[in-house]
Amino acid sequence: MLSSINNSFEQDTHDVDANCDGPDLDFVYADVDSYQNEIAELYSYTEFCEFQMNVKAFEDQMELYDLPPNWQKQDLASQRSIVMKLVDQLEVSDRSFRMQAARCILYLAQGCWAEVQSDEEQHQNTRDNVIVLYQLGVFSSFIDLLNMEIETACSPDIVAVKITNVTLVDSTDIRVILSVLYIITETIRDEREKGSEDYRQLAESFVQEINSPLPDGELLAVKLLGMITRFCSGAAPQFPMKKVVLLLWKVSLLGLGGMDVLKQLKNEYRVKVGLDPITEDTLEVTKCMRASSPPATATDILENQYPKRNFKRSLMKQRFLDEPEQIDMDQMGNEGGPNANNGNNTTTSSSTGNGEDELSQYYRPFDDPSSASSSGNNSNTSTANPNNQPSLTQPAAAVPAVQITARLPWTPKVRQKDIDQFLDISRNKFIGYSLIGDHESLAGLPQPIHEGFKTLQRHMYVSLSDMQIKKEEDIARNPISTHEDEIKLTPAEILYQAILPNLPQYMIALLKVLLAASPTSKSKTESINIMADVLPKKMPLTATQSTKLTVDMGRHKEIIVKAVSAIILLYLKHFKINHVYQFEFMSQHLVFANCIPLVLKFFNQTITEYVNTKNSIPLLDFPSCVIGEQPDLSGDSFVYGGEMSDKPYSWRNVFSCINLLRILNKLIKWKHSRVMMLVVFKSAPILKKTLKVRHAMMQLYVLKLLKMQTKYLGRQWRKSNMKTLSAIYSKVRHRLNDDWAFGNDLESRPWDFQAEECTLRACVDRFNLRRYPEATQKCGAGGGNNGTAAQNAENAQQSNMHAGNGSGNNSGADRDTNGYGNGSSGSGTAGSGQQQLHDYGVEGGFPSDEILTHSDFAFFGHSGWWDRKVELTDYFKANYAVWLEEEVYNSQTDWDAL
Repeated sequence: MLSSINNSFEQDTHDVDANCDGPDLDFVYADVDSYQNEIAELYSYTEFCEFQMNVKAFEDQMELYDLPPNWQKQDLASQRSIVMKLVDQLEVSDRSFRMQAARCILYLAQGCWAEVQSDEEQHQNTRDNVIVLYQLGVFSSFIDLLNMEIETACSPDIVAVKITNVTLVDSTDIRVILSVLYIITETIRDEREKGSEDYRQLAESFVQEINSPLPDGELLAVKLLGMITRFCSGAAPQFPMKKVVLLLWKVSLLGLGGMDVLKQLKNEYRVKVGLDPITEDTLEVTKCMRASSPPATATDILENQYPKRNFKRSLMKQRFLDEPEQIDMDQMGNEGGPNANNGNNTTTSSSTGNGEDELSQYYRPFDDPSSASSSGNNSNTSTANPNNQPSLTQPAAAVPAVQITARLPWTPKVRQKDIDQFLDISRNKFIGYSLIGDHESLAGLPQPIHEGFKTLQRHMYVSLSDMQIKKEEDIARNPISTHEDEIKLTPAEILYQAILPNLPQYMIALLKVLLAASPTSKSKTESINIMADVLPKKMPLTATQSTKLTVDMGRHKEIIVKAVSAIILLYLKHFKINHVYQFEFMSQHLVFANCIPLVLKFFNQTITEYVNTKNSIPLLDFPSCVIGEQPDLSGDSFVYGGEMSDKPYSWRNVFSCINLLRILNKLIKWKHSRVMMLVVFKSAPILKKTLKVRHAMMQLYVLKLLKMQTKYLGRQWRKSNMKTLSAIYSKVRHRLNDDWAFGNDLESRPWDFQAEECTLRACVDRFNLRRYPEATQKCGAGGGNNGTAAQNAENAQQSNMHAGNGSGNNSGADRDTNGYGNGSSGSGTAGSGQQQLHDYGVEGGFPSDEILTHSDFAFFGHSGWWDRKVELTDYFKANYAVWLEEEVYNSQTDWDAL
């Protein structure tokens, strides 16, 4: 009776969406989805008719060679001879003849699907054909074809004619070229990941090729980024963006390396600078965590163990984190009451069982992740329910027991900065003075302070970034005496040097595409049309065709979000390991291009629906759409993808959400000015709604974002969201001496925010100018139109901080393509200062608009900055005497203060 009353009150006080939370998602985060899904996502459903064009081109070509139109009947020598003839045909001047050979090669790369009866045969044919195609130079030939298509699309004659109403027909040829390049890249990546012996040497040479400049001096990744920039600027609206970003993602992933390579490189670089390797991996630890919303409080547990007769209705202040587990716990607690009289052993188990059940909601056993599944008697239940989460439809006896370890999932960490702050406060409190630069002296301090200091030292963590920053500070302080290590040309270093001159434009273009593909973006605000390679020339007439097109458009957007988020995250992670200032340079330009409000805008939706949405029709996915007997997709036979799939979620949507959360964490971590952007844009309610997705890894990154801003949200918010704070305490790593749950942190002073960002920008500019002076001068010009990048970036961030009352509507799509918005928005003083520099003849501007210090002068002299010849303008020469009188002779300088 009490249980039913409790349930009724819970339903009254819970949020209406609380019951929408489904079971734990068995999603496993990885670099990519399965090979079949990755290949199927390359094609839109509206491209179905073009598959037959590939077969027709192959048959016509074989007839021209007087050969039977059957690839499998040809021996290896004949197959290689045919491919060589097709490669020669790719170089003819006749466009139609050239594209016929390209379609033949595409048919071969697709596995000669017209000659097989199963998906396995088609995959094996693709695997065998890709070896032949790559060995005979098809990949480099198609790169040349891609260059020709880019030049044709961006020629002055084409650009002069404004292309309107772009459809699938306008990108027919370039889609064929991109499809061949993508299939070769993805097949080699998949076989390399599997460790195939016959692909080992081929994969190594392919990785070396994509990490080397093309004959025109550009990397393939840079060429693809340039295509995205041209598309966003309106110069080439017919470019098929989905295929471009997919190819860019796979080329970057294969060239740079995935999660395993990142982990290996990080430990290798740490050992090289004298640090210990990393033993904890976030991906592995999150596999041991339970995906659950914040648990009930201790008071609720006591009330369930000792129910009162006069039930008192409690006020539920939290609206987004309530879930059915508390109801189940209440039922178990009340049902345990009558059984408590069965014996002493039963009483003991019932009194401790609730605590262990509650603790098991935090995380799984960390020491042995497989113990949970192996300890159960029912192995089938463990396989079907990998998270060991009790199901509402299964009896409690069928759930295997979970072994709980009395520890938190993470080892606590502390920075050297935190230890210094601890010592400084202790010395001022007990002795009355401070020792600047002394990190170890404990003289005069009581014994508890000694023990606390030893504990902090035992958990001190020195990151690879700290060592790199310290090295840069030494070089800036002593530029001549400090020896700089030789720059190793790693794949990340090669890519950074290649994209550095135009990195701001590339970041803006990627964010524009991401915004246009976001489900929360409105069509009237889109400045680019990413649906050009989906919309057919003739619009659908029947209801079935309209439904298929609607599903295809939603699927198209999801794939673009998946690829763009993966590209940005991959670049951030590799740049951070290669050098922290490369990562900071890219991060700053993402922040200046409004990446933070854009991601928040993406999550400002019913995220559980987005995760569960399945915009797919399995019967229309390649190769199912061309192999075997095809059903009639009309009327009752039109089956939606969500009804045929056995998974309750969309893999690519969960993947995209986790990627975007990881990007947000990387941009904001240890940056107090950016944390304040989260607060200004009111991100806490948006992030709390994201906690409804029952996946441990996604919840971890959401809780990290909430932990960063908790101290700024006020006492009332913390009081009303104690369950959220409990979840943060149990799942997020502890930073010793971190005052995250209260507003007492000295670093939360608002007047330090802008100075922090400017200091970081000056350090990054100093690093880039020393190592890459020519590329940095090109980048510092801001594209040649909008002043220096630093000035526009500062203006953009100031406008964000002052106008951030919404949930992120000031998105990257509203920015100027060549820079960071209008130079007039923001501080007028900075704009007039830059104009004055321009009038005085300093055309390129300085790397930073900050005042140059002594070390800056020494650094610039060391890097050869002052060796550059500067042409003084007539305006400068005519007014030089006046400027000298006003700014030098009449200016009083306190040299002692300096």
